[in-house]
Amino acid sequence: MKTVPDVIRPSLTILFIGFNPSLLSAERGHHFAGPSNRFWGLLYDAGLTERKFRPEEDQKLLDCGYGITNIVARPTKAAAEITRAEYEEGRIELRKKLTEYRPKIACYVGIGVYRQFSRLSSVACGLQPASVVTGIRDFVVSSSSGLNRIPLDQQRFWFGELKTLALFSPF
Repeated sequence: MKTVPDVIRPSLTILFIGFNPSLLSAERGHHFAGPSNRFWGLLYDAGLTERKFRPEEDQKLLDCGYGITNIVARPTKAAAEITRAEYEEGRIELRKKLTEYRPKIACYVGIGVYRQFSRLSSVACGLQPASVVTGIRDFVVSSSSGLNRIPLDQQRFWFGELKTLALFSPF
């Protein structure tokens, strides 16, 4: 099965981390490719990008200082299909990526993504009080999936808070 290549390089401002690629993302070879996924619109609405990118432009995020990866590489229809073994392997791989590439902010696109990585049971959106990888700030936004029932205004708020952290925090 096809996977979606990471959009990553050293010293990014923000590395966005999702659960895993959707089947459509894998088919197209680009992140957040589902027509109902709000990721690209949320980036634009928050002012993190100057325009709304299309999924096939995901590599252009590098020019903005952003990247994308996932905790699990295997595409699935739903995150519920990810196995415990895949999460365990994913935690190890993600920690390696964070340690090697050293983004200033690791932004987990979904509370569940951060729960899986940090193994914390109580997680809320926003800047986390402690980081999993020392020297990298952990920030959580709500899932951008079209299935997410959190109101769009609330999702925009957290992406806006991410922009504020990225622009105005000393690193």
